[in-house]
Amino acid sequence: MPARQLNPMPENFEPTRATLHQYAHAIGVVPRVHAEPHDKWWHVSLNITERGLETDPMSLPDGGTLNLRLDIRSHDVVVEANGEVRKRIPLSGGLTGTQMGEAVLATVAEHGLSGDYPREKFESDEVRRYDPAAAEAFFENLRAIHEVLDTHRAGLGKSVGPLQLWPHGFDLAFEWFGTRVEEYEEHGGLQRLPAQCNFGFYPGGRPYFYANPWPFESDTLLAVELPAGAEWHTEGWEGSMLNYDEVAGDENAADRILEYLGAVYEAAAPTLTA
Repeated sequence: MPARQLNPMPENFEPTRATLHQYAHAIGVVPRVHAEPHDKWWHVSLNITERGLETDPMSLPDGGTLNLRLDIRSHDVVVEANGEVRKRIPLSGGLTGTQMGEAVLATVAEHGLSGDYPREKFESDEVRRYDPAAAEAFFENLRAIHEVLDTHRAGLGKSVGPLQLWPHGFDLAFEWFGTRVEEYEEHGGLQRLPAQCNFGFYPGGRPYFYANPWPFESDTLLAVELPAGAEWHTEGWEGSMLNYDEVAGDENAADRILEYLGAVYEAAAPTLTA
């Protein structure tokens, strides 16, 4: 059972969260171009490590690897090559998204990496605010949340993706895949995707856990009563949610979250299998 405490999020955390999100975009454009591509886009995500949020290693032209990290221990964006720190860019320097992104790309260029980066993902002229204490408190909660989600993931067998933090949404999540296959029109062609349920945590605004089946069979799912504090959600997106403040500080928080995630899985899995 996960051992870390899930504490309330720090007060006035949102500006720091928004800064981390913006800077995650800044480092996230690099693996989009240089990481080994995956058809489910897993190569663009960030990993939760002991120090922060980190890309997968990317191959350098002359051999060796490079990786990037939002380091919440030292409060820097860190560029490492072959296991050695080559550049530190302070998170608390007030850099805009554009300035951070360009600083990152200039550093990776020094190591032989260049490409057509989607700069629009990090470009912003807003001066960013960063509170180191708030960032550290958030990161400890995120590591605890990672343990809870990974416990649920481990119980679902082999039909799961990796547990990752996605720069575009800044949510920590993984996918469970059913055997049902859905066809849909996109970009003028017919696409096929496995039915799935996404399990994750979103830290923005009022943070919440989510478990979102796709396709969402509303006639079946909305008839299922979820554990206390959790609810189905159908406005804007379809799925379910459990607000973080419903469980934060509760000594049984991990059990309550796992009960919620398990309840959605039990309700949705039969609708996602062929």
